[in-house]
Amino acid sequence: MPDTLLILATVGYGLAALAYLGLSGLIISSWKRRHGRLLVLATGLSTIWGVLSALSAWGWMPPVLGLASEVGRNGAWLGLMLYILHLRLPPGAAFPAPLRLIRAFSSLLVIGLLVGSLMPVIAPTYPVMAQWAGNLGLVLLTVLGLVLVEQVFRSTRPEDRWAIKFLCLGLGGLFVYDFYLYANAMLFSAMDPQIWAARGYVAAMVAPLIAVSAARNPEWAAPVGLSRSIAFHSASLLAAGIYLLLMAGAGYYLRLFGGEWGDVVQTIFIFAAAMLLVLLMLSGTLRARLRVLLSKHFFSYRYDYREEWLNFTRTLTEGQPGEQMCERAVEALARLLESPGGALWMRENQASYQRASHWNWGDIQGTEAADSPFIQWLAEKQWILDLDEMKTRRELYGDLDLPGWIQQADDAWLVVPLMLHEELLGFIVLKHSLGKANFNWEVSDLLKVAARQAAAHLAQMRASNQLIVARQFESFNRTTTFIIHDLKNLIAQLSLLLANAEKHKHNPEFQADMLDTVENAVVRMNKVLTQLRRGGDDARIQSVALAEILNEAAESKKAFKLRPQLELPPNGLRVQADRERLTRAIGHLLQNALEATPATGQVTLRARAESGQAIMEIIDTGSGMDEAFIRTRLFQPFDSTKGAGMGIGAYECRETLRALGGSIEVDSTPGSGTRFRLTLPLDNNLQAGGDAA
Repeated sequence: MPDTLLILATVGYGLAALAYLGLSGLIISSWKRRHGRLLVLATGLSTIWGVLSALSAWGWMPPVLGLASEVGRNGAWLGLMLYILHLRLPPGAAFPAPLRLIRAFSSLLVIGLLVGSLMPVIAPTYPVMAQWAGNLGLVLLTVLGLVLVEQVFRSTRPEDRWAIKFLCLGLGGLFVYDFYLYANAMLFSAMDPQIWAARGYVAAMVAPLIAVSAARNPEWAAPVGLSRSIAFHSASLLAAGIYLLLMAGAGYYLRLFGGEWGDVVQTIFIFAAAMLLVLLMLSGTLRARLRVLLSKHFFSYRYDYREEWLNFTRTLTEGQPGEQMCERAVEALARLLESPGGALWMRENQASYQRASHWNWGDIQGTEAADSPFIQWLAEKQWILDLDEMKTRRELYGDLDLPGWIQQADDAWLVVPLMLHEELLGFIVLKHSLGKANFNWEVSDLLKVAARQAAAHLAQMRASNQLIVARQFESFNRTTTFIIHDLKNLIAQLSLLLANAEKHKHNPEFQADMLDTVENAVVRMNKVLTQLRRGGDDARIQSVALAEILNEAAESKKAFKLRPQLELPPNGLRVQADRERLTRAIGHLLQNALEATPATGQVTLRARAESGQAIMEIIDTGSGMDEAFIRTRLFQPFDSTKGAGMGIGAYECRETLRALGGSIEVDSTPGSGTRFRLTLPLDNNLQAGGDAA
């Protein structure tokens, strides 16, 4: 045999050994299963056969060992076929007579060939088995193998043959090639070196087919962890390699027969072929169809669910929240099917579903009434509507009529309902897939789960938007309530002033107090108007002197007959607060104390510093409150014991203090009076002086 042919044969058998070694490694974890052990035994013996065949080609190994390894390999594959046939039998049933005969004959044949090939090694004086006998035995083994492959394929139900067809194809091809090899050797009394040299490559090409069947039959072995991404890129590279080989051959032909223009024509042809290859590799449609082809023929399921779900979730959640969520939901569903675009309809009101967003499909428009037969069908059936199937199998959809705007959309393919708690939140219309993927049960199940996930995200987005609006209204309502409360207090003071005016209008002191009260009311109402113009009660935190705050609060209550006694702190006692809000909060408590205390009673307003805190106290000798009222009702908004009261004065005071890092405590006894203790952190960042700007 020429050295070139020897090298070619060695590479081929080496590739076969590596292929079956890798296959053995992928399924080695299934030793606990009998059929898994048989599969590992067959692939392991195939690995040994490849190594020994490569070594024996150079005379580094006795040929009889190569023959023995080949007999063992074929025997293992026959054993695997017999066991698969046994699995097809009903429980407790025995092999039919023809299969029992094949099992017995193949066992005797394997044992006989092994003994005949190994005896010269064990006993050197034993005569070497005649070559014709060995070839005849191997021919018989290949015939038995073909019979068993045919029996395995025929005994498998047609709907289950997708899981077994690659194994049958691979082993059938291997046995046919071996039959040709040994039948040719028997016919010409010599092994054809070229057929023998190519045999290793044939065996290596069979290994991936066996791996696919192993992946499709989890009960045989552990799942073969072939990455879909690797399969896609490997297939792309293989196709590109075949294409380049064909183009190189065509270019060589043009150069050979192109005469004096041959080199020029070859150069132009090769450049054009390279450009065409680049265009094909950049084609989204071609890539999508290649993925579908690989999924249908090389994997148990079309989708790598872990990878698809990670990509789907990443698309749904990336970017900023808000209106883009609608577009991301469409994109996430479309990418699952290699769809180039889609559009989303959501229920905007009780009357209709309107287009909320789209992804790469801006020209589709339409509005669907909430009570239309189409919407009712989607909500009731919860089916994914395949528009192509509806055209060819109209009877499946009864008298369902499509909306006109869907019928006018030529690219429309699927209508995916977005169900949430058995309610139709909306639906997505998708364009036809670039890969021309078939819509089957697997696509339907994946889309239904993904659609429910998308519906949950869309519902969360809608709830968040509604919550934002509700909070805006809440802020507005709170501000309005506080303003109304201030106006009510101002009206109460002015009403009290008018009630006393008839009696004391000629008293100069009363006149002075009346002017001060009116002036204070005007200032307060101007501040209320400013608040309304700003659209809220925005806090303006600054350093303020407590003495001024307490004095201003007391001055605002001049309309009352009972005057509060002030025990003012030095001007150096300062806190960080919104001047207006703190004055208003203290004023609320002071007014409550004045209203609850008879004219003969006493109300005291004082402040002091204690352990880095400003302590303010409002003490009255009024009617007081019991513990239950303080605990359950005092700080509850809109709960008032006054007929005309709003019940938010104490609540506003507490919230104001809490916002400034302070607190409020109440000590009261029915019939004896009440003490409010207000605490705020002192402002030690500024020296004593006027207010900070």
